[in-house]
Order: sequence, then structure tokens, then C-alpha cells
Amino acid sequence: MNWMWIASTCVAVLQGAAPQTQQSQPDLINPDRPGIADGSNVIWPHRFQFETGLQWESHDQPGAPDKQFFVPTLFRFGVSDRFEARIETNGALAIGDLSDSHTAGYQPVSIGGKYHFQDGDGMRRASLATIIRIFPPSGSASFSSKQTQGDVRLVADLDIAPKSLYSINPNIGVASYTGPDGKNFTAGLAAMTLNYNPTDHLNFFIDTGAQTPEQPHGRNAVIADLGTALIIGTNLQLDFSIGKGISGSDVPRPFIGAGISIRY
Repeated sequence: MNWMWIASTCVAVLQGAAPQTQQSQPDLINPDRPGIADGSNVIWPHRFQFETGLQWESHDQPGAPDKQFFVPTLFRFGVSDRFEARIETNGALAIGDLSDSHTAGYQPVSIGGKYHFQDGDGMRRASLATIIRIFPPSGSASFSSKQTQGDVRLVADLDIAPKSLYSINPNIGVASYTGPDGKNFTAGLAAMTLNYNPTDHLNFFIDTGAQTPEQPHGRNAVIADLGTALIIGTNLQLDFSIGKGISGSDVPRPFIGAGISIRY
């Protein structure tokens, strides 16, 4: 009888401890913004996530407008445990000097998806996914594209310190973009983010991204930035970042961005 009482007590203790374990790992929003590199996680089925912000850029390319304002926006729809559908655009765009004339419009819109094909295991194995985007002819005024564009990237998440204190997000891919002559050219893509996560809700990061070439037969474009993101509750994130172009003829020098991500 004593053994039965001890066994019952142990079961009761274990059952009581289970909810505490689940509460220590809350289901937090995990946006692909801010930063240049994207993560490998997808959102849960039947959930919707909206990620947007405002970005200001200064350019010093001769003969080109020196100020740019746009609204990078990403819609994510959970389809299954492994796949999400995505709609993405730089949204409304205005270019020009604030004291001079400016042009407004919107850039091409992409449709695509992210497929998560490998789960991560801390520092032992990276989490992996593929992101594919297709840009049909779209956009307005001088921002429109008459050609179909697209890119495909392999994206990863890997912890490089215990308890996810530090992690990296490497991305690599290939793109077909439209050049100034209206014809498509092939470019290589790469990005890397280093994250410092002092808590589950606070993130500091520094990252860099590259496109080679920037334009047909042109230079390589390299951008670097740093910033922070704060999760409020479980379904809301606020972010801020600042950066500049290191190499390239049409990279921002510098840029400042702030954004919000909401999960429903």
C-alpha cells in the first residue's frame, strides 16, 4: 500500500510540473524583419502575420534622387507545419529631395513561399528552409517592371552558444532581376546575421548582405546594418535598425528603419 501511495505521489508531482515546462517556452512571434537575412521558421497553420515598417535612405549616386522613403511589407500565411505562403513588396515609394520635386509610386509585388525542411537542434544542427519569390510584371510609374523577376534562397538558423544566447542566420541564393536596360540578369545573393538574445523577448543584431553583380556587368553591392527588436507579449514585435552601403553604386549611405510585426 505504501508503494502505491509513493507511486501516486510521484505521478501527481510530474503532472503538476508539466505545465510549468510548457510555460517556460512560450510560443513567441518570430518575424523575418528586421535585418537583411531571413530566418528558417514558418508560422503555424491557419495563422496570419503582418510585417511592415518605414525606411529612409540617402543615396549619393550622381544624377539620381538623393532621398528615398519606402514601406517594406510582408504578409505571411501559415499553410502547414512546414510551409507558409508569402506576399512581399517595398510598398509605397517616394524619391527626391524634400525641398525639391519628388516621385511617388509602388514597387513590384512578389508572391512565393517558405518551406521548412529541417528542424534545428541547438548547437548541433541548423534549422533549414527554402524561400522562393516570383515578381510578376507590376509596380507603378517609373518603379514598374515589365519582366518577371524572382529569386530562391537557402536560409538557416543555428545557435552558436548555449540557450540560444548567440545565433546566426546565414542565407545564400540566386536571383533573376531586371536591369536598367529592361532585360533580366542573373545575380548571386548572400547574407549573414549575428544575433545576441539576452532574453526571449529582446534581440540585438548585426548583419550584412551582398548581391553580385549589382547591375549587369556592374559592381558588387554590399550592405551592413545593426539594430534591435523587442517582443511585447507573444504576438507583437517592434524593431529599429540603421546601416549603410559598403560597396556598390546605388546602395544607401546611410539608411534608417523602424517597423512593427503582428501575428493573428
